[in-house]
Amino acid sequence: MSLITDVSTEMVTAVLPLFATLALGLTPLAYGMLDGLYQGATVLVRLLGGFFADRLRRPKLVAGAGYALGAAAKLMLLPVTGAGALSAAVGVDRAGKGLRTAPRDQLIATAAPADRLGRSFGVHRALDATGALLGPIVAFGLLALAPGDFDMIFVVSFCAAVLGVLLFIQHVPEHRAGRHGGLKQGGLEDDVPGSDDGARPVSLRDVAALLRIGGFRRLLCAAAVLSAATIGDGFLYLVLLDNDAVTTRWFPLLFVCTSLVYLALAVPFGRVSDRYGRNRVFAAGYGLLLCAYLAAILTGGVAGAGLSLLFLGAYYAATDGVLPAAAAPLLPAELTATGISVVQAAVAAGRALGAVAFGAVWTAAEGEAAVWTFTAALTVALITAVPLITRARDHRTETR
Repeated sequence: MSLITDVSTEMVTAVLPLFATLALGLTPLAYGMLDGLYQGATVLVRLLGGFFADRLRRPKLVAGAGYALGAAAKLMLLPVTGAGALSAAVGVDRAGKGLRTAPRDQLIATAAPADRLGRSFGVHRALDATGALLGPIVAFGLLALAPGDFDMIFVVSFCAAVLGVLLFIQHVPEHRAGRHGGLKQGGLEDDVPGSDDGARPVSLRDVAALLRIGGFRRLLCAAAVLSAATIGDGFLYLVLLDNDAVTTRWFPLLFVCTSLVYLALAVPFGRVSDRYGRNRVFAAGYGLLLCAYLAAILTGGVAGAGLSLLFLGAYYAATDGVLPAAAAPLLPAELTATGISVVQAAVAAGRALGAVAFGAVWTAAEGEAAVWTFTAALTVALITAVPLITRARDHRTETR
């Protein structure tokens, strides 16, 4: 299901920078605002998704609503002719993404053995990456058949998203933690929420109490600081395009290259994190991202683009699945989705801030100067965050 949904999403993601800057004529600052919305629209919805998944004890129901919103957003792209309509469609898509992410990760965390969380999330992210690999290839093929016909891409993307929703409803089981930590399994229609164990509903006070968990609080702060110093993929690819490292024709395939590396390394990095520490691997991932920035501006041509994409894919493999795997063992079982959503919301908020700031710097100066600025910012963020991560209790093989 995640593979098919990512095919749909990444078809649009692969052409969005071109659609926004070439077809709609947005400036770098305007695209930065759009990219900020792309990240920031998920912040509040991520929190709500995690909270209601725990409160209702229905993670599948909440995640399913998020997948349905994502499918609807693809149709909203068809009549887009300006920045306002594009922002609305992107906002709905990201709201769906935010709503479904934490409940989906809760389903994975609850079903996986505690000593193999990193590997389990790595397998999921590898399937995600396969979809992210295929999506741009499909978009590239469609644009080759009909250059500039973005509407065709949006329609095909919608059809794939609907298929993903149907697969989710029919074939993904809903695992819930029982009173004694066992698993209960059901579909969307099973049971009245909370009636099976008599436990009191999750409250906002319970959510606030998560910040009193020392290891979780430090991991949250580190993730927020690091994410604020990141450059969105679309921006990094536009910098490569601006430096003549790639041409417009091959632009969608940049996403493919990143996804190939991500796919190859997601499971190995997950296994390494289970063995040597998820916090350490997470911190090392941002070191790889720093290498991606340096490769983009210090090495020219195709070689520079290849190195940058290699490091970027490795960064995602070392962080995307490892972060929820690091957070889950720190959390009470009844607040797993909420806690994961808090961390993911902090990351989304940081990336939104970084996108707007990068767009502003590029507008004031140029793309290469903006990358140098963020290279320095990420270096400072690493120096600040690594002590927080190394102090956080790093769960690897403990059971909850």
